[in-house]
Amino acid sequence: MSITADPIAVGSNAIDGLIEAAFPPRRRGTLLVVDDEEGPRQSLRVIFKDEYDLLMAEDGTTAIELALKNDIDVAVLDIRMAGMSGIEVLERLKYVNPNMEAIMMTAFETTDTIRQALRLRACDYINKPFDIATIRAAVGLAMQRRTLESEIHSSAEKVQELLGELQNQRIEEQIAKTRGDIYASIIHDINGPLTVISGFVQVLNQRLNRNARMELEDLEFIRERLRIIARQVGNCIEISRRYLGFLRRQSDESAPNVKVNQLLHDLDQLVRVHPSLLENEFAITPLAEDISVKVNGTDLIQILLNLSVNAFQCAPLPHSVQITGEVLRQPLDLTKFKDGEHDRLLNIEGMNNTAPLVRFSVRDNGPGIPSEVLPKIFQPYFTTKGPRQGTGLGLNIVQRLIKAGAGALHVHTQIGRGTTFAVYLPAQP
Repeated sequence: MSITADPIAVGSNAIDGLIEAAFPPRRRGTLLVVDDEEGPRQSLRVIFKDEYDLLMAEDGTTAIELALKNDIDVAVLDIRMAGMSGIEVLERLKYVNPNMEAIMMTAFETTDTIRQALRLRACDYINKPFDIATIRAAVGLAMQRRTLESEIHSSAEKVQELLGELQNQRIEEQIAKTRGDIYASIIHDINGPLTVISGFVQVLNQRLNRNARMELEDLEFIRERLRIIARQVGNCIEISRRYLGFLRRQSDESAPNVKVNQLLHDLDQLVRVHPSLLENEFAITPLAEDISVKVNGTDLIQILLNLSVNAFQCAPLPHSVQITGEVLRQPLDLTKFKDGEHDRLLNIEGMNNTAPLVRFSVRDNGPGIPSEVLPKIFQPYFTTKGPRQGTGLGLNIVQRLIKAGAGALHVHTQIGRGTTFAVYLPAQP
């Protein structure tokens, strides 16, 4: 004869298992009784043996050992005991488990013992001899407090987990946003060299169309412009590689050291045909002593170009913009730089403040930056210009490149007197 299982019973058992897994039964509370007298210990055992898991200690040392090995919810302690007093035991128990609730008992109540017990966050104080109703109510209330604290702690952990998940989500969103910013930055940065290339191509076309016969002077003119175009094409390639490396989380550790004055010459050629120049005055003063900087050459050109364009566009009327360089043979005294109404210093923490340094200053005599605007100028997409003048990315790109080059940036501005952006970058000794 074969025996088959009842499908209804099997299904019921499976459901019960799922419910038990989802809603595990609440554990019985653990009660520690600490008293050097046998009578009170046994009385409390009889009262609570069916309600809680009981631990008994006849002295402080045993109580502490039990607390180290067990998760105790409530402790009932006699204040006057041989060896360690109940107050001393309570203090050590709270050190082991700060969330443990405690009830103090004594036949010799004093103001001092009450004050000490309250200081150690005992939740109740009972006189001996105690009656059953009083001790049961005290322990029951203490267990409720302990359960509530445990549930609050568990809820807080769940909230922290949710916050962690939200933070991770925000990070993923920020990564996606940063990639979008980088793509926009590529277009913004390459626009400068492409503008130069386009300008020189037009000049060459005009020269070729004007002269039916090429003279030596014409050939030299064309060769010089073609060299400039080739450099700008190289700049476009370097910019693309830089951003691709950033997207792949790679650093350009092989970037060569470049001479500053050559870069300033390239920058001058670039700015002279830039559409933002208009009728503004522009001048570059090279270094008195040429030196190499420890940054990618294209990065430095982009930093100074973006600062120059920002200076050209700071006012509608013609004004002057000057770029100067200086070699510093001593580290900066960073205590002299203070953020305030007229000043802002960026990337102090990440700066390589080891001499020699090169300071590049981009000065304009425009209207200056209002104090309420100054803290916002490096935020991505923040701009006070018209819709056709800027994307709000130029200064954010400057900040990013200076940080990547272990440099620092100081802005000083005064209303009606203009603005100076000072870039500090490490140089070759």
